[in-house]
Amino acid sequence: MKKSESTGQKNKYREYKLKIIPAAVALFFVILWQLAVDILKIEAFILPSPINIIKSLYLERKLLLSHTLVTLGEALIGFIIAIVAGMCFGLIMGFYKPVRIAFYPLFVVSQTIPLIILAPLFAIWFGFGFLPKVVIVVLVCFFPITVTFTQDLIKINEDLEFILKVMGASRWKSFVLARIPQAMPGLFSGLKIAATYSIMGAVISEWVGAQKGLGIFMTRAMTSFRTAVLFADVVLIVVLSLGLYKLIEFIEKKIINHIDYV
Repeated sequence: MKKSESTGQKNKYREYKLKIIPAAVALFFVILWQLAVDILKIEAFILPSPINIIKSLYLERKLLLSHTLVTLGEALIGFIIAIVAGMCFGLIMGFYKPVRIAFYPLFVVSQTIPLIILAPLFAIWFGFGFLPKVVIVVLVCFFPITVTFTQDLIKINEDLEFILKVMGASRWKSFVLARIPQAMPGLFSGLKIAATYSIMGAVISEWVGAQKGLGIFMTRAMTSFRTAVLFADVVLIVVLSLGLYKLIEFIEKKIINHIDYV
C-alpha cells in the first residue's frame, strides 16, 4: 500500500515538473526579450520591452477592460451557439449515415473560405453591430466541434453493441449507451480547439468594423504606432484564449471522470 502511494506521489511530482516547463520556457523568453531590447536599444515603437507592455496594461487598464468585455461577450455567445449546433449536427450525422454523407463535404468546403473574406460580407449583410461578430464566431467554432464529435460517434464498439442488441436495446438506445460516452473525449477535443478559435474569430470580425472590442482597439493602436499598447492587447487575447481552453479542460476532467466512475 505504501509502495503504491509513493509511486503515485512520484507520478504527481513528475506531472508537476512537466507543467512547470512551459512556464519556465516562457519566462526565459521574456527575460531574453527584455535584455535584447535594453542591449540593442531598440525603439519602443518597433519592439517594446515586456516592462513597457506591463506598464501599458496598467495605464490603459480601464479602456482595455471595456474592450475586453465586448470581445469576450461576442466570443462566449458565439461559442455557446456553436456548441449547441455542433452537438446537434454531430448527433444527427453520427446516427444517420445519409445525412453525414450529404453534409460532411459541405462542412469541409466551408473551411476553405478565408475568414477575412467572410467578415466584410457579414458586415454588409448584417451591419457593424453585435450580430455579424457572433455569426463569425459560430462559423469558426462550429466545424471543429461537429467534426470531432461525429468522428468519435461513428466508431463502433462491436462487443458492447452486440450485448445491448441481445438485451433488446433499440438502435437509438444502443447509440446513446454505447457511442455517446465513448465520443466525449473527441467532443471535448473539438471544444478546446473551438474555445481558442472563438476569441480569434471575434477579434478578426472586429477588424472589419466595430465600435468596441480588442480587435478594433488593436487596429487603432497599430495606426497610431502605440506598439506597447498593441502588444498589451495581444497579451489579453492570449490570456482570454488560454482561460477558455483551461475552463473546457476543467469541465472535461469532471465529466470524463464521472463517466468512468459510472
